[in-house]
Amino acid sequence: MKAVYYDQFRGPVTLEDVVDATPVEGGVVLKVEATGLCRSDWHGWMGHDSDIKLPHVPGHELAGTIVEVGKGVSSFKVGDRVTVPFVGGCGKCKQCASGNQQVCDHQFQPGFTHWGSFAEYVSIHYAETNLVNLPESISFKTAASLGCRFITSYRAVVHQGKVAPEQSVAVHGCGGVGLSAIMIAKAYGARVIAIDINDNALKLAKDIGADFCINSQNQNPVEAVKELTKGGAHISLDALGNKHTAYNSIANLRKRGKHIQVGLLAGDDFEPRLPMQLVIANELEIIGSHGMQAFAYPEMMAMIAAGKLKPELMIQREISLGDVCELLPKIGDANQVGVSVVTEF
Repeated sequence: MKAVYYDQFRGPVTLEDVVDATPVEGGVVLKVEATGLCRSDWHGWMGHDSDIKLPHVPGHELAGTIVEVGKGVSSFKVGDRVTVPFVGGCGKCKQCASGNQQVCDHQFQPGFTHWGSFAEYVSIHYAETNLVNLPESISFKTAASLGCRFITSYRAVVHQGKVAPEQSVAVHGCGGVGLSAIMIAKAYGARVIAIDINDNALKLAKDIGADFCINSQNQNPVEAVKELTKGGAHISLDALGNKHTAYNSIANLRKRGKHIQVGLLAGDDFEPRLPMQLVIANELEIIGSHGMQAFAYPEMMAMIAAGKLKPELMIQREISLGDVCELLPKIGDANQVGVSVVTEF
């Protein structure tokens, strides 16, 4: 099969013929119909993820059709249209038993712990626990855009942040994660403030529901959020993963507000300085969010089917598998807006 491939971190990314994917016991093989290109793929290529063993095939936001089924799989069959969380639970550990597959002790992560979806086919483990049936009303392209960014933001805003109508939500960083959070928070009736340094990203944020937009190169985002909200945001997300956005997201909260860390802090931002004095004095909450369990998908899928959430609006480019070789290394310094999805294999 054809696959995007690299054998050294920060090295050449090429399109190669590699050994075909095969099903493991309890797993399936999917024909990849669509797969998103994400900043997390760039982090992996940079060497920020210790789970990756070289050589490697990246890609973790995917939707496809089952073409092979391994032993022990009874709930899914060849021909099923499916998607899968980027963090798959084993279904047997204590975390999975408590319903927290997103922090499983034995995670399967396509594109990180195992070869991923920038390929014609991909092997998915723990199928019974992690596969999600895809309704005919949701296209493969839309489903691929859910994989990492949208589901992570959904859980961050709804399950971790427990957003409520009329609350103020600040979103720092208007990439795929941030745009998803904006759309979701707005759908739940919140007043949403988008913060970025890119006016084009802020325009898209406005188009998908942001009530206010702040260019943090022109305004102090902490002061601006506090002024707009008359005291600070109820919920604030660092959707980028940067020492400055993480700091600002905490600093712009009102008393007893919630900071949700969604963006991956890596490289020079790995251990940021944070305003812990505010956390104590204002009884703030700092919460992490890491993907979403497969069993939690139906409520989100129902909102998409009903038109209350429209993740397809964030898809700005359809690209080919070969395009990934050029685009992936540039994600760290790219100025692109919206989501790119591979639809040509």
